[in-house]
Amino acid sequence: MEFTLRQLADLLGGKVEGDENVTVNRLDKIQEGKPGGISFLANEKYEPYLYQTAASAVIISEGFQPNKPYQTNLIRVKDAYSSFTQILETYSQFTKASFQGVEEPSYMDPSSQIGEGHYRGAFSYIGKNSQIGNQVKIHPHAFIGNQVKIGDHCIIHAGAKICDGTIIGNHCEIHPGVVIGSDGFGFAPQEDGSYKAIPQIGNVILEDWVSIGANTTVDCATMGSTIIRKGAKIDNLVQIAHNVIVGENTVIASQTGISGSTEIGKNCVIAGKAGIVGHLKIADNTTIGANTGISKSIKKPGQTIFGYIGLEMKHFLKSYSIFKNLEDLESRIKELEKKP
Repeated sequence: MEFTLRQLADLLGGKVEGDENVTVNRLDKIQEGKPGGISFLANEKYEPYLYQTAASAVIISEGFQPNKPYQTNLIRVKDAYSSFTQILETYSQFTKASFQGVEEPSYMDPSSQIGEGHYRGAFSYIGKNSQIGNQVKIHPHAFIGNQVKIGDHCIIHAGAKICDGTIIGNHCEIHPGVVIGSDGFGFAPQEDGSYKAIPQIGNVILEDWVSIGANTTVDCATMGSTIIRKGAKIDNLVQIAHNVIVGENTVIASQTGISGSTEIGKNCVIAGKAGIVGHLKIADNTTIGANTGISKSIKKPGQTIFGYIGLEMKHFLKSYSIFKNLEDLESRIKELEKKP
């Protein structure tokens, strides 16, 4: 695919500074830019690369003013990062549109239905009484169980597993290796010290515009539903247990674990390796730092919580400033104890 700078500027609502007839066919990092590629500059740390890059064009923001000569063409836009994201989305849409039809061997039970413009990759499987919308792309080796509902414009990547009864909204993306709707971790201790499995009879609901990263697991509810609300984005290798609710537009980074029946508010940010115990409530707009352990509910919205076990950030940093000087403090105390 090849575009002129004029076409891209029209798409982005920007203005070309240079030769608007130059064509590009590739997206490059600015530090690796070569002829035929287009890059962007949004972080001032990368400004030196603007004066070195061989990219055919660089997208810059309206307020940016170069302070050295450069050899490339510029597309000046309101926000460089957002505009480059828009180009990535457009490129991705062209790529995804190339997947059409049904590859063999694949299987869909006769009782299931799928909409127009779909793609079913080789060795994909769709069980009984499932309903799948329009423009859905199901890649090779994906598994979709019985009585599953999937909305329009969804992508189920290779090797993903969508278990029985799962409901997925529109514009969702399920990355490779994801398992949605497997049994929650429910076992009842017995008198002899063994554990008996508790049947998990609920399901999982993903609302619209949800993204689930590779090898993440979202367990079905014991009863009722595990729910991922509209616009939530979940990274790779995240564990979401039974009956958890993740609020709208919340983002969760890799290796986070959320225990059963916890409710996460909307617009929260949960960094990598965070651990949240069960049956808690996390207020809206909460930020939880990397490696933070949460053992009690967070009721006040808008806090940043950090540390293990998690404390309000300023309290943790104050305590840590004392902790890192403990060796020196101990020596001083011993010296004072020696004095008469």
